[in-house]
Amino acid sequence: MRIGPEIAGFMYHEVTDQPRESGFQRPGAVPYTLSRAAFAQHLEQFRAGSPTPELVTAIDLTRPARHLLLTFDDGGRSAVYVGDQLARLGWRGHFFVVTGRIGQSTFLDPGQIRYLHGCGHLIGSHSHSHPDIFRDLPRVRMVEEWRVSRDLLEQILGEPCPVASVPGGDISPAVGVSAGEAGLRFLFTSEPWLAPLLAGGCWLLGRYIVKAATSPATVRELSQFRGWGRARLIRRLKLTARWSLPPLYRLYVRWTTAERSGTAGAGSLRA
Repeated sequence: MRIGPEIAGFMYHEVTDQPRESGFQRPGAVPYTLSRAAFAQHLEQFRAGSPTPELVTAIDLTRPARHLLLTFDDGGRSAVYVGDQLARLGWRGHFFVVTGRIGQSTFLDPGQIRYLHGCGHLIGSHSHSHPDIFRDLPRVRMVEEWRVSRDLLEQILGEPCPVASVPGGDISPAVGVSAGEAGLRFLFTSEPWLAPLLAGGCWLLGRYIVKAATSPATVRELSQFRGWGRARLIRRLKLTARWSLPPLYRLYVRWTTAERSGTAGAGSLRA
């Protein structure tokens, strides 16, 4: 018997037919970029018997219930298209912004961020600079990343920013604690778990990482709260391989986060 809620969270990045026009421009971004047609198929699966997508701020995390949350990382310009598609269905989404990229050619500008907020979507932090391996940072630097990003978003929106998502996908106890220290109430991870966890006053929420290769059938199964145990096992195996050879992993990160010619700035896109 469930004693708390089950939250099926999905993590998307760019949804565009023109990848050069939105988000990070680097090899690591390619597997996470969906076409508009593929995204439309996913939306149809969510409509087929799943709970209506809602916002984490509207959920009572102490009561048993099932919830569906849709999230979109990085703050690339395709977020405007995504926000419109969700609003057309009467749905609400979470859009996490790398604030150090605001206003760059392939990222949201302040007016677009306010537009998404005005459509009823929740705007959150995806850190300020999107460090390549967030869990490697000293905790004081983690807190600074959250606070700087929160402050900028609160200036743009004129209201508190209580929510964030972890850049890069690397979680640790210190990452969760740092979010609480920075005043965040909700932190979305890249771990495919259903039950939210409370750490240092901040709720940690799991998500399934959606890639271009993710089939509509997989989306439907997971949105109906089936297959999450298998997804978590696969994620654990991936993380074990990732951290068994740290130097090789860091070399891989350096290659996948190298900016394409003609782009600028720091940060990364991985999960």
